Amino acid sequence: MFVKILEVISLYAIPVIIIFVVGVGMLKKVKVYEVFTEGAKEGFGTAIRIIPFLVAMLMAIGIFRASGAMGMLAKLLSPITNLIGMPAEIFPMALIRPLSGSGGQAMMTTLMKEFGPDSLIGRMACVMNGATDTTFYILAVYFGSIGVKKIRHSLSASLMADLAGILAAVVISNIMFG
Repeated sequence: MFVKILEVISLYAIPVIIIFVVGVGMLKKVKVYEVFTEGAKEGFGTAIRIIPFLVAMLMAIGIFRASGAMGMLAKLLSPITNLIGMPAEIFPMALIRPLSGSGGQAMMTTLMKEFGPDSLIGRMACVMNGATDTTFYILAVYFGSIGVKKIRHSLSASLMADLAGILAAVVISNIMFG
């Protein structure tokens, strides 16, 4: 019964939200289409401004992985990661996820192909993907788009949240699936 309710909600949630937003806009006499297209234009301009930052970040990640430095770092830190119950194979995901969502997704997919989606490593990668965020991407995109230069406190708070998410993923995955 509960699954059927969730299926109905997931089927109608987005159309209902869109109709609701358009309806409220019309009631408030907002020119919904014009406001939408103006916002889309601003979004496109923001995307153009942040492309160099994204390309540089993705290139740095690619170089770090291709050079073998990622694997060496994972092996070097494996005694520490093993102490907290984190397989060394997960460490690259924990390192890449705050930098890039697509990089984290690629790492998660690689781990699942190598170890299987039902393995502890596969499940831990999935939980970690959901428990952490793309901190540096968010800071580069959103703060860069509005010209914020001083991000020290936001960066430290975001990295602490990512660390908490990584540790929670390790602990919860070991309890649930270990």
